[in-house]
Amino acid sequence: MEYQRELDVRYHADVLVAGGGPAGVAAALAAARQGKDVRLIEAHSCLGGMGTAGMVPAFMDFTDGINFLADGIGREILDEVRAADGTFPFRRSIGIRTEVLKRVYDQMLEDAGIPFTFHTQVVDVTVHKGRVGAAICAGKSGLFAIRAAVFVDCTGDGDLAAFAGASYEKGDLNGNMQPGTLCSQWSGIDWEEVEKSESAGMGNDRIAEAFENGVLTVEDPHLVGIWRTGATLGGGNIGHTFGLDGTDEESLTEAYLWARKTLPQYERYYKAYRRGFVDMELAATASLMGVRESRRILGDYVLNVDDFRERAVFDDEIGRFSYPVDLHPTRPGQNAYEEYRGKWINLRHEKGESYGIPYRILTPRGLKNVLVAGRCVSTDRSMQGSIRVTPGCYITGQAAGAAAAMSVPEGTNTRSIDVKELQGRLRDLGAYLPNYNS
Repeated sequence: MEYQRELDVRYHADVLVAGGGPAGVAAALAAARQGKDVRLIEAHSCLGGMGTAGMVPAFMDFTDGINFLADGIGREILDEVRAADGTFPFRRSIGIRTEVLKRVYDQMLEDAGIPFTFHTQVVDVTVHKGRVGAAICAGKSGLFAIRAAVFVDCTGDGDLAAFAGASYEKGDLNGNMQPGTLCSQWSGIDWEEVEKSESAGMGNDRIAEAFENGVLTVEDPHLVGIWRTGATLGGGNIGHTFGLDGTDEESLTEAYLWARKTLPQYERYYKAYRRGFVDMELAATASLMGVRESRRILGDYVLNVDDFRERAVFDDEIGRFSYPVDLHPTRPGQNAYEEYRGKWINLRHEKGESYGIPYRILTPRGLKNVLVAGRCVSTDRSMQGSIRVTPGCYITGQAAGAAAAMSVPEGTNTRSIDVKELQGRLRDLGAYLPNYNS
């Protein structure tokens, strides 16, 4: 069928940021601090994406063990959340109090004077000769358009860039993608007992027994775990939804149903086979599926696993990162888990080591006024498994926002900007750029 109608152009902006996750928040703040008129739209009911609506219970490392890599806006956000008692040190990462993180994001954008709306999703774009003219959005009030000079795609799935015709890859050579996880919130946990037992090496040592006894009906040894997020609260990153395609609503629906049905199995497992969890209760499941992998928008450069191994340095570097290659198994079973562990153990850096992130992974091929940031940037599959976590999203979002602001007076061409000037502006924002020479 054909469908045609006229739409109101409801808003105009210098920079439109699509998606209000960590990359989107950083992009909007960076662009606004360059003096540009910025608008942000978010499809869900809060800012923060995986760390809030997705209930991912922890921040991964912001540092390489020595240097603060996600510096600038990333450090500001972490400092604000800590100051509001929104973090809980746990193991080698940082537990997140979800509601605090939501409020911090809200306040930072409000203080910056950045207008934003929830329940606003990009469903299409107008594009002519590689230049996007408007984002077609669906909100509670219906369909409308937003015009902007530059568009920053922080949707996670690369929706805006894909709608504009950008080429992309998904998954491995057979299209298999990392499974998702529906994260959860649990109460009634005795964390002193948990820490005692784990210090004694009594973690998931009995999980094979749970498989044999039918307590866990899917042999999935990769149990990420529960992070401490309060006195008796814990955030669960447990269970996998295998076969998920985060760009397909039918696949997502199946994943939500499967995850909610299987969480009681994990409750039985923790109560019977782990210490400190006997009184645990399921308080909530996330309203947003934890999608680890979907589209990777192909840019002017594809960051690859050799760059990781070589601790690459780039002339157009906009940041550095060091999180290991974290590719969750695409299928259940012990063999798949051992493959995962091999990469997790071997594809990691020593303290103080990192790889460079070039500006060219933010510029989609064939598009002149679109930038991408977050987990959909231009990488091979292995590197997406590293850069996709929240601190990496702060780095690419900050750079995309600053570059978008610079592109507005340059005829809205993201390739016309002076990269040295971009690096200087990022340094002014606080970015960690040890290889930048002014």
